[in-house]
Amino acid sequence: MADTPTAVRTESPDDVLKVVFTDVLGQLKSFSINAAELEDAFEGGMGFDGSSITGFNPIEESDMIAMPDPSTFAVLPWRPAEKATGRMFCDVRVPGGDPYEGDPRWILRRALQRAADMGFDTYNIGPELEYFYFRSAKPGEGPPEILDEGGYFDLTTLDAGSDVRRETILALEQLGIHVEYAHHEVGPSQHEVDMRYKDALAMSDDCMTYRIVVKEYAMKYGWHATFMPKPLYGENGSGMHVHQSLMREGRNAFFDPDDQYYLSPTAKAFIAGQLRHAREIAPLFAQWVNSYKRLVPGFEAPTYLAWSRRNRSALIRVPLYHPGKEQATRAELRCPDPACNPYLCFAGMLHAGLEGIERGYELPEPMEQNLYHLSPEEREKRGIEELPETLGEAIEIAAHSELVLRILGEHTFNRFVEIKRQEWADYRVQVTPWEVDRFLPIL
Repeated sequence: MADTPTAVRTESPDDVLKVVFTDVLGQLKSFSINAAELEDAFEGGMGFDGSSITGFNPIEESDMIAMPDPSTFAVLPWRPAEKATGRMFCDVRVPGGDPYEGDPRWILRRALQRAADMGFDTYNIGPELEYFYFRSAKPGEGPPEILDEGGYFDLTTLDAGSDVRRETILALEQLGIHVEYAHHEVGPSQHEVDMRYKDALAMSDDCMTYRIVVKEYAMKYGWHATFMPKPLYGENGSGMHVHQSLMREGRNAFFDPDDQYYLSPTAKAFIAGQLRHAREIAPLFAQWVNSYKRLVPGFEAPTYLAWSRRNRSALIRVPLYHPGKEQATRAELRCPDPACNPYLCFAGMLHAGLEGIERGYELPEPMEQNLYHLSPEEREKRGIEELPETLGEAIEIAAHSELVLRILGEHTFNRFVEIKRQEWADYRVQVTPWEVDRFLPIL
């Protein structure tokens, strides 16, 4: 019990602890344990049936153990104070105590260990998760109903969600998640709340917490919050721009005061690695069929494999350096969406960047013009590739990638590819309302 947080020690039989983890697709799973069982939970973990979790082991190898991580303890602010409920993330293990190879948290831990072996202390992550509020989201009831017609940075009354967004931010702060910015986004009823950067593992936990907090407070108002990448036709989708940097001995390994872009050789190789391997790791940052409805030209989502400083049509943007802000030197990857599994997404991003450092990839010149205005011939002449256009294309590229195999490990790699191939196969046989409206009258 030495590692048990003081706040968890309680004699009240009403107090419970929610132990949470994610499946391979990034869906949050949890079960509750009584306070009286905490000592056993910390000493030996809590057993559960892994065969019932998407992407985990088959039934003949289903016994698994959830080991609570005391550093992640928090009290859920939306539960009544008189019946407080704590929450902890857990690491999934197999009988005997070894890490379970299919645990997304473990997959990210392995990526971070690779960085540590290369001399990097921390992989800092600052994601910007966008989402929509709708009045409801019931299948079969037509398009979801938006709350407002507001746009970027609009205020009340154009921003109908300002009050619930404020409650959400206060709840996040109570959970130990510091919020830097929050505002109405470009799309109607679309919002963004930006968390202050943290190391990748803590930030992955925070992303999972953020998503459930947003949904919980939307439900209080009778609304539905969604992180679906492209819920509305003709409007911007929801992205998750990710700011990232590597630290070495407490200093930003991306900063070089003598470079014209203030980027170190480490930063340039890291960015080059992400550009070169972006097509392979696409299913990790754009995980769903719907993700590729967002990744099309014309809606601010980047599709072309290039980098820039000011140009937001490029895949990676390096924000301009401000004197005295060396620690803020970073690379912003703009293609992920907020419906991904953050553990797998950040692990894939880190591995791709480290691959560039390890192999000494050369960074091409920045592309400062709007890439959407270039013709296909001009892009081909400049050697600018595109992200995959569909989940089907993306998963087949990933399925033949040695890097993705190393990122996920053989077990998760095989299960992830299998699940995503099935999702694409299910989607391909659907007959959509668009097809019926377009073709039924004329064919």
